[in-house]
Amino acid sequence: MNYKETTEWLFNQLPMFQMQGASAYKKDLTNTLLLAEYLQHPETKFKSIHVAGTNGKGSTSSMIASILQEAGYKVGLYTSPHLKDFRERIKINGEMIAEDFVVDFVMQNKRFFELNQLSFFEMTVGLAFDYFAKEQVDVAVIEVGMGGRLDSTNIISPLISVITNIGFDHTQFLGDTLSKIAFEKAGVIKKNIPVVIGEYVEETKKVFQEKAIIEDAPIYFAQDNPEVIFDCALLGDYQVQNKKTALQTINLLKNNFNISETNIRNGFKNVILNTGLLGRWQILNSNPFVVCDTAHNSHGLKIVLNQIEKQHYETLHFVLGVVNDKDLDSILPLFPKKAIYYFTKPNVPRGLDSKILQEKGKEFGLLGCLYDSVTEAYAEALNNATASDFIYIGGSTFVVAEIV
Repeated sequence: MNYKETTEWLFNQLPMFQMQGASAYKKDLTNTLLLAEYLQHPETKFKSIHVAGTNGKGSTSSMIASILQEAGYKVGLYTSPHLKDFRERIKINGEMIAEDFVVDFVMQNKRFFELNQLSFFEMTVGLAFDYFAKEQVDVAVIEVGMGGRLDSTNIISPLISVITNIGFDHTQFLGDTLSKIAFEKAGVIKKNIPVVIGEYVEETKKVFQEKAIIEDAPIYFAQDNPEVIFDCALLGDYQVQNKKTALQTINLLKNNFNISETNIRNGFKNVILNTGLLGRWQILNSNPFVVCDTAHNSHGLKIVLNQIEKQHYETLHFVLGVVNDKDLDSILPLFPKKAIYYFTKPNVPRGLDSKILQEKGKEFGLLGCLYDSVTEAYAEALNNATASDFIYIGGSTFVVAEIV
């Protein structure tokens, strides 16, 4: 198989949460542990930092990786989902894993994958860990896919565990209260390993403290720290807390790595250049002002929509699409009624039909027309907007992926 055929096999052979939703979710680590043993435990052959949370995992992971790169280390970065190319998930010092490595890994292990019915996520985690081990990275920043306790990445013993925040997302898997979701995220807290909590409320703080006591894990609350003074290439308002979380983690990592203040400053400044992170309050155009963002749940959208309110514009345009398991009753009331909406469907099996989104939007006073694709909706918004207008593209990672 060539690279295209290999990735198509990965996407189509077995259920994947990103594309299919609930049918891809597995409720134990049995297969991941089986795969790790088969691959001769690559996760034990490199140092790691583990990053969980509802929102901000990708940004925080990228900031940490960028600072470590600036300090001269060979840094692996595992994130999900990808926007354009599957290989975005697995990088070393900002460079995506080679196509040949992906093809060879799948071809060499395909029979094992099929015999044990491994999920897309299990195979991808195995690929990342195997790659980082063989490339002998100094350290790898590993982002949790979903939850924490039962996530496939949770077989590592990191130098530090990080939990960015807790919000309502994937409640069908993780629970319908903040404390239940916090319990799942707290599953990354391990014996004697420091844990950094980015943001908390009293309901979640108690869960984290109890788990840290059980595991005898030193716990740090980055939310209580002063605002980070260093400029960052990531511009969204939500990055204020992510910067605090990354800096608290880096300060703890100084016990293991030689990291200077200059490295930290440059790491924040060059985070996009160093890691290739896209889709976080990403400015696409100036006149009209166009921004896309991957925020897709109420916790993230509240911050982004508040930031939009601070902007100066004549007319506000929203190119909006979501996936079909999104709780529309929790997110649509957040959107402003005084805006023009371009309802569309992201081009994935889980994409919600734009007609359904439009009808649901009407219930909350959100009015606009239907478009067959994200690109068509964006083109119409550009056609309608004046130089002094604001266009926002989002609602789903998949919507952003079709634009950037």
